[in-house]
Amino acid sequence: MSLPPKAVMAGRNAVKALLAELPSTDTIAVACSGGADSLAVAASLVFVARRTGHTTAAFIIDHNMQEGSAQVAAEAAESCTKLGIDIVEIAQVHVASGPNSGGPEAAARNVRYHELERLAAKHQVETVLLGHTIDDQAETVLLGLARGSGARSLAGMRAQKGIFHRPFLGITRAETEAICQHEGLNYWIDPTNLEYEDGPLRSQVRGTVVPMLDRILGPGIVSTLARTAEQLNDDAHALEQLAQEAFAKATIGTFQEDETQITLSVSALLKTHHAIRTRALRFAAISAGSSASALNYKHVADLDRLLTHWHGQGPISLPGGASARRQSGNIVIKRPTV
Repeated sequence: MSLPPKAVMAGRNAVKALLAELPSTDTIAVACSGGADSLAVAASLVFVARRTGHTTAAFIIDHNMQEGSAQVAAEAAESCTKLGIDIVEIAQVHVASGPNSGGPEAAARNVRYHELERLAAKHQVETVLLGHTIDDQAETVLLGLARGSGARSLAGMRAQKGIFHRPFLGITRAETEAICQHEGLNYWIDPTNLEYEDGPLRSQVRGTVVPMLDRILGPGIVSTLARTAEQLNDDAHALEQLAQEAFAKATIGTFQEDETQITLSVSALLKTHHAIRTRALRFAAISAGSSASALNYKHVADLDRLLTHWHGQGPISLPGGASARRQSGNIVIKRPTV
């Protein structure tokens, strides 16, 4: 008997390594869009779970943002059922993309993760697999560089954050397509991913920037970017922990009724290293309601100048409708909640 193709083995081994760390009684879910990446994760999960005794689930989120999205969701559910996944559920959501949402992509992502967490709680699931690949990781790093978002963006997507796990960060997009072909799965291709000129920024990076870098800098740029992200991830995580501690120590109070308000001590923040202080300020802005994806280096630098170069300047604007000002030796960040 011949062995399965290399891509199939890589997918199964990636999921096997993850499940080996979990109790066999757990239910493992996959967030499935119907695309090649998430269907490949689903197929790999089913193969491994049959041998480990895990129950499997597939959560399919219909964002209702494209014509025919309900059909795409139904076909994804059918594929998951045919694979033998035990629990298959479709959830329809509404994505409200307004001026405070960080854009349609960020709004959809926020709604999607919120709904996945709800479904996980409903089915008592503590592990949800996501289908992000090494190509997605490289694109994330490039987008982070463009935003000037610092080491956290250069560190890319984490292999784990809360209940979410990304077992395919070492697997290419082409390999996920090969897995689907081996399993006889018809996968959906998001038309926005093919809009290389006028589509979403990530699609432009995918279709234009990455091939150009590959051509100019030599093949392997995707792996190089992903390797850089992996090396920086531990450093970024350590700095974030220190920044969260600094944020907690500097926080004088929070208030939420008709607006979210966070008050931070200037003197406490100035005692911390610049690298930690700016991260603490970023946490404060996000905690007040700013979109993490829209918050860039300039926003954080403007916040920091309220501490280090204070000369009576007025409030500064932050993404998501938030604002920050210096008042009586404190930094006050506000965002209306209604």
